[in-house]
Amino acid sequence: MEKFDKLDKIFELQEKFDTDLIKRRNIPEIPWNEWIQKEVLAVVSELGELLDEVSFKWWKDESVNREAVKEELVDILHFFVSMCIKAGISSEDLYQAYLEKNRENFARQEGLSDKPGYDSRKTSCRSTK
Repeated sequence: MEKFDKLDKIFELQEKFDTDLIKRRNIPEIPWNEWIQKEVLAVVSELGELLDEVSFKWWKDESVNREAVKEELVDILHFFVSMCIKAGISSEDLYQAYLEKNRENFARQEGLSDKPGYDSRKTSCRSTK
C-alpha cells in the first residue's frame, strides 16, 4: 500500500465521499462556484453548532464536551476540504498556500510588512483602562 500524507488522505477520502454522495443522492451537476456557496452555508451552520458546544453563554454554568467539539470541527473540515476539491485546490496547493500565508503572518507580527497595524512590538491587545 502506498504511504499517504495525512492531508493527502483526507483529500482522497473526501473526494470519494463527495462522488458517492452525488451518485447516491442523484444530485444534478452544478457549477463549482454554486457548490462552494452551498458548502459555505453548511460551514456557517456547523460553526453555529460548534459555538453552542463551547458554551459561549458566559451567563450560564455549562460544561464543554471535547468529543462534541471535535465532531463539529471534523464536520467543518469535511466541508472545507470539499470546497477545496471543487475549487481545484489540491492538498499540495493548500499546504503551499498555508506555508506562504504563515510566513506572511509572522512577518506582519515582526513589523516586516507594509500593512500597518500588525507589528506586535508597537501594539497591544490589552486594555488601556
